[in-house]
Amino acid sequence: MNIIVLSLVMISIISMLSISAEACTGLIVGKKATIDGSIIIARNEDYEVNNWNKYQVYRPKEINTTKLWPLGNGLVVPMPDVLYAYSAMPDWNAKQIAPKSKYFEERGINQFNVAVSATTSVDINERAQQSDPLVKHGVIEANIPTLVLPQAKTAQQGIELLGSYIEKYGAGEGNSLYIADINQAWLMEIGSGHHWIAVKVPDDSYAMLANGLRIHGINLDSKEVLHSKGLFEFVQQHKLLSNPQRDDFNFAKAFGVIGDTFNVDREWLGQQILSHSVGQQVRQKQYPLFMKPDDKISVNKVAQVLSATYENTVLAHSGDRPIRVDRQIESHIIQLRPTMPVPFQGVIWQSYGILAESILIPLYSGLHDFPIAYKTGTDTYSDDSAYWQFRSLTTLATTHPIKYLPFINNNWQRAQHNIYQTFANTDQQLIRLYHQDPTAAIKVSVDYSTMQLNQMLKLAKKMRYQIMTDLTKITEPDYSSSDYMNIMSL
Repeated sequence: MNIIVLSLVMISIISMLSISAEACTGLIVGKKATIDGSIIIARNEDYEVNNWNKYQVYRPKEINTTKLWPLGNGLVVPMPDVLYAYSAMPDWNAKQIAPKSKYFEERGINQFNVAVSATTSVDINERAQQSDPLVKHGVIEANIPTLVLPQAKTAQQGIELLGSYIEKYGAGEGNSLYIADINQAWLMEIGSGHHWIAVKVPDDSYAMLANGLRIHGINLDSKEVLHSKGLFEFVQQHKLLSNPQRDDFNFAKAFGVIGDTFNVDREWLGQQILSHSVGQQVRQKQYPLFMKPDDKISVNKVAQVLSATYENTVLAHSGDRPIRVDRQIESHIIQLRPTMPVPFQGVIWQSYGILAESILIPLYSGLHDFPIAYKTGTDTYSDDSAYWQFRSLTTLATTHPIKYLPFINNNWQRAQHNIYQTFANTDQQLIRLYHQDPTAAIKVSVDYSTMQLNQMLKLAKKMRYQIMTDLTKITEPDYSSSDYMNIMSL
């Protein structure tokens, strides 16, 4: 057991050396930039620790009689008469933190196929903070999906709704978030206590996001730009930009911190993967907000971006904070597909733990109940938790990375390839069946997603048992071995 304990200690040290805050990476892709015409919003959820369990939940439609709506952090707003149904992925302790509220719901799709991924945390510069301080009990990551998903019928309505809350009640954090429907995808950024901006992602382009504000080079008067009231005048008044221009507005520079290698290195890396032909120089102050990909983007390509390190790039030995980090607790790729029947337009490809050593499981929107293992567990390891079954594989693999990392990666790659094939076949079956019997088609989609959840959990357990059995054959670690040195250098 010594080598396992040593590895766990090393992983804990590495995590503590990383930035101690949520620092996610995301990608938004327009429908003409994807291989199948779908809109994609995707994000790694990276946390300050690497043992944070997540649950799968479905919130049914509610008719309300109460007048006030507590949002968990002290924010209270009027309760809507109706809350639409939606899926979510809250933290394991959300109910403990906010017993009377829904909290830290992270991502989801509602009954109108509006999707939210929230958030990518961002830094606000000192002048902006002084000019419009953040509000203690304002809008924050933990309540953004809860505010938007039960109320929005379109992505633009979701942006306008959230913006109105920020202007009236204030924001408690700087954040960027992604809201989409089957027609449009939007990037929204919160830059101060009451100021925000949102831009529609061009259909033929993508936006690569790290932890810095990104919106720049846009026309505030464009129909594809939404923003807080008096934004331009506020920037002028408080001299947040030396020479602000309405038709070439730089929100990121006015409110954020630009040029931080912690962010621009990842932005460069994602754009390098998707638009390699452009040949961008590293460590520019600001990279293009939107870019066209060299090739149409697939779910698999998005997964490649969200799993990327600087290996085999010019930043191999100097890159700051890769996209793949040990503190990754889940990743999601949300597809909104206008060519599918309405019940199957929204799909969430969900992974647990570190995406590079895990698998994406497709969840059709009709799935309203989940196997017990996917709504079980805490921040302490337990055999009954799906999160821990997936996450523990990476931990075990680092005890002998040369041997075990290829083992789990090869198994997951084979399983992922099979899922892509069966998912495509299921889609075709659903299209045919839906015209004959919509109820039966929805049941097929639910059965398929449930089967994949159960089968991938079974595979994760099988691999864990195999590694644990193999580890018992190792009597004592060789502290001079290359495997040990690899652990030390993770």
